[in-house]
Amino acid sequence: MDQQQLANLAHLRRARDLVDRDYARPLDVPTMARHALMSPGHFSRAFRAAYGETPYSYIMTRRVERAMALLRTGMSVTDACMAVGCTSLGSFSSRFTELVGLTPSAYRAGEHSAVLAMPSCVAKVRTRPMKGRQVRNEEADDTAAA
Repeated sequence: MDQQQLANLAHLRRARDLVDRDYARPLDVPTMARHALMSPGHFSRAFRAAYGETPYSYIMTRRVERAMALLRTGMSVTDACMAVGCTSLGSFSSRFTELVGLTPSAYRAGEHSAVLAMPSCVAKVRTRPMKGRQVRNEEADDTAAA
């Protein structure tokens, strides 16, 4: 890996850190590209090549991940949606269901004692939303193993 590639990765990391920190704020590709010191088109291609998902997908994954934590505390679906920076409850619910495998209401109503008993660093890894993965099954496995 040459110096330019290393510099590009550092710039991409800066934009990813922006999303991790400010996920609840309105973020778009041009804003993230500015933080990465790249044009929007180049940024989108480089981000996908480096992280395996588009910038928008990464933002929504972070938002769903944070919403899952809020829903485990009993927060309402609407409040969780707004707290993580989504403005459309329908779009949020669709994306949540796509990533988690459950509707936000079903996830909120589920049993989360296994996740609550885990150290937060382990819970973050175990509950990270990924397209096609059923969270319910993993949490049930954790409960059975405990």
